[in-house]
Amino acid sequence: MSHVHPYPHPRRWAVLCVILLAEVMDLLDATVTGVAAPAIAADLGGGRAVTQWLQAGYTLPFAALLITAGRLGDRYGRRRLFLIGAAGFTAASALCALAPAPGTLVTARALQGAFGALLLPQGFGIIRETFPEAELPKAFGLFGPVMGLCAVAGPVVGGLLAGADLFGSGWRLVFLVNLPLGLLALAGAVRWVPRGKPDAGLRLDVPSMLLAGAASAAVVFPLVQGPDLGWPLWSLLLLAAGPLGFVVFARMQRRRPSPLMAPGLLANRGYTCGIVVALVFFASFTGLMLVLSLFLQGPLGLSPQGAGYAIAPMALGIALSAGPAGALAQRHGRVVIQGGIAVTALGLLVLAACADGAVDGWRLLPGTLVTGLGMGLVVPPLFDVILAGVSEPEVGSASGVLDAVQQLAGAVGVALLVTVWTAFTDHGGSSSTALSATALVTLALLLAALAVSVRLPRYARA
Repeated sequence: MSHVHPYPHPRRWAVLCVILLAEVMDLLDATVTGVAAPAIAADLGGGRAVTQWLQAGYTLPFAALLITAGRLGDRYGRRRLFLIGAAGFTAASALCALAPAPGTLVTARALQGAFGALLLPQGFGIIRETFPEAELPKAFGLFGPVMGLCAVAGPVVGGLLAGADLFGSGWRLVFLVNLPLGLLALAGAVRWVPRGKPDAGLRLDVPSMLLAGAASAAVVFPLVQGPDLGWPLWSLLLLAAGPLGFVVFARMQRRRPSPLMAPGLLANRGYTCGIVVALVFFASFTGLMLVLSLFLQGPLGLSPQGAGYAIAPMALGIALSAGPAGALAQRHGRVVIQGGIAVTALGLLVLAACADGAVDGWRLLPGTLVTGLGMGLVVPPLFDVILAGVSEPEVGSASGVLDAVQQLAGAVGVALLVTVWTAFTDHGGSSSTALSATALVTLALLLAALAVSVRLPRYARA
């Protein structure tokens, strides 16, 4: 159980920098890989399945292990888990950079996701152990600007790294950049992060963890592989088994002695509706980013750098609206999220219209910019609004589940929207038509999320 440190840790701001550095590694790794995916598939082979598994291979183990990893930190010590996670993430990044074949790369990405899941949940607990109560808002408040900066810089940095070809490295530089970041995080954690006090009596719910991981894989695997294999019967059965597995998982939590998810959350309609909104929104965002990258680097023939610059207006839109979104949500609550979803939907309509006959990335600028402005209104306040109806003892469990849902949504969104994209391109449709259709499917998903959002808590949690 974590407690706020009663006395200021003399190196607490250095500790915060170490935690933020780990956060930057994860955020950049997600965005830069999306831009580099077409170049990776072109070099190693494997086609569209590889571009999807580069994302899904990372987010599936991340989502499956995230909640359990927080418990592992409580049980064995957050500093220890942070060091294991940082070392493993750095080593897995090196394996990604050295991968000679698609299967090796996807396996290394899965290791990245697993170690990332061990690494990231420890940061918030370490901050609470290190900072006095009065400074916690200031410490946690720095996460927003860092995340915004990564959102803006990620696509451009990914394009530059993938296309730089320093010393013949090509796309491998996308993963090599994690080595100095990871080594800095490791060195800083060894020197400054306090050891804390592990809870040796805490029990771990291994069956629930295995079931959640299996259910996640059952949803994503057939979405990625099904189209290439002609949707065999087993893929459809797996796809149906995934949601059933999550239902069984939810029921299990009521009977487990140390559940991964607080059982009372399942009866909280505002929270469960919030999970649906978060799942749909983050799936739409991640999947659309990859489809845009495929369109720009495939039919339009842009380099990774050019694709990064063409996607940058969306990231810029997110950065412009994310700043005021948090303050607006404290005043107006869920209306800000609903307005953001509506603006995103408008941007997708513009994007679908602009994609028709597009011959360069700049034609997409109005649609990507407006879409980004809408997304920026949703991202910062979404979790605060969802958690507003959760009791204080359940906040830790509720936020952990939301983090896991966000990661799973990335894998589902990539699998789903790339399947829509390829359904058109593989059957004689033009790439412009495929992009327009993908944008419209994303729009339909967001309108469904908008309908569900009326059940969210009215105001944000402070």
